[in-house]
Amino acid sequence: MSASVAVDLEPVIGLEIHVQLRTRRKMFCGCPNLYGAPPNTLVCPVCLGLPGALPVPNGQAVTLAVRAALGLDCQVHLRSVFARKNYFYPDLPKGYQITQYDCPLATDGVLDLWPPPERWPARVRIRRLHLEEDAGKSLHDRVPGATAVDLNRAGVPLIEIVTEPDLVAPEHARLFLTRLKQTLEFLGVSDCDMEKGSLRVDANVSLRPQGATTLGVKTELKNLNSFGFLEKALHAEIARQKAALTAGQPVVHETLLWDAARQQVRPMRSKEESHDYRYFPEPDLPPLLLEPAWIAEQRATLPERPAARWRRFQEQYGLPPQHADVLTLDRATADYFEAVVTAGAPPAEAASWIMGEVLAWTREHALDVGSFPMPATQLAELAALVRQGVLSRALARQVFERALREGRSPRSIVEAEGLAQVQEEGALAAWVHEVLAAHPQEVARYRAGETKLLGWFVGQVMRRSQGKADPKRTQTLLRQALEAAGSTS
Repeated sequence: MSASVAVDLEPVIGLEIHVQLRTRRKMFCGCPNLYGAPPNTLVCPVCLGLPGALPVPNGQAVTLAVRAALGLDCQVHLRSVFARKNYFYPDLPKGYQITQYDCPLATDGVLDLWPPPERWPARVRIRRLHLEEDAGKSLHDRVPGATAVDLNRAGVPLIEIVTEPDLVAPEHARLFLTRLKQTLEFLGVSDCDMEKGSLRVDANVSLRPQGATTLGVKTELKNLNSFGFLEKALHAEIARQKAALTAGQPVVHETLLWDAARQQVRPMRSKEESHDYRYFPEPDLPPLLLEPAWIAEQRATLPERPAARWRRFQEQYGLPPQHADVLTLDRATADYFEAVVTAGAPPAEAASWIMGEVLAWTREHALDVGSFPMPATQLAELAALVRQGVLSRALARQVFERALREGRSPRSIVEAEGLAQVQEEGALAAWVHEVLAAHPQEVARYRAGETKLLGWFVGQVMRRSQGKADPKRTQTLLRQALEAAGSTS
């Protein structure tokens, strides 16, 4: 194309997601599957590709891959074949990667987004899901002026999930990836920790005239390791392609990297085709054969998936969609919420405490809810103390912090420290009188019509009572006292 064009262009996006499986050992050897060990300490002749070393498939990895495929409503094939994907890179010691090519583990899956987005398709099709091993890692910041190689990751079990080109916007791709991550975490197949490289994404993107059915020339954005980078890189590449096509210039089929520092994409290499990798069946591994009864057993034992739980939390517990979304962001939070409800807390109260105090505490301490130290029974007990009028919510927050700090139950702290909320009218009236006497100017402003000061007066009584005053009864007594003062002036 030499002449510039003026047509409306729409993006078409497909994702390739690499997910490390939560196994104890690597894919084809007995080396531990651990993160953070000293470089090149978790290696053996098999994952180093030394002569005479033979791979043996990890049964736990096969099980987790099948459960992931079933959780994405894929068709799991009874026979799949491992293949060699040949390419040469410093962190690939064998000179090839064991993967699956024309006979993958599973195909034809789907993930329906929740809640259904208004602007984009809710259904994203999964083209294939297959097993493979990871490569090592090149380190560019360890040795000045050189690249170091850590082969601890070489041979770690992966599943690769390839979508159909059903995504139509960078935000659509990010939403899909968020829901996919949730689903895989709920299934227990991976921790999906992008900071540790447990989930990595490549994105294929092309543009075509609005309403066309054929695909344009695509480029691949490689190794996007955060949702934010995925979205920014896609926006940048769509803008780059659109500028080229509008100016009548061709889009080159190539692989690109996202430069976060410059906020732009840059070429990495010309895009390989499948024949460049010289795939052929792995001669050291027989076909992977699965029994229908075993697949049915795995399907029957799948946990409830997050989309179903999100809907059930609304129907069973009457939660609004936004609250259900927060409480099902991960399985540990959803489990803890249901445990607190089972322990006796009304769903709305349990949701309020978890979305407020519990998640704030876990963020502050860089933990997930699965590591939250307060048993669900104790949080339900604390909610009951507020509901029964024993504690104000403000005082309950103090008890919450002390219970976590001291490892004691909320009720034992209240009983031992005499922290119960004061409802006795004489004590409340005395605090009200002291506050009004100490703030005559504010009393005059209230009497002059500035009634919004009532909340401020309640706060002063709560401060004077160290949080023990019953706020509802306090508000009533304050209003009565202030109105009485006004009528006698």
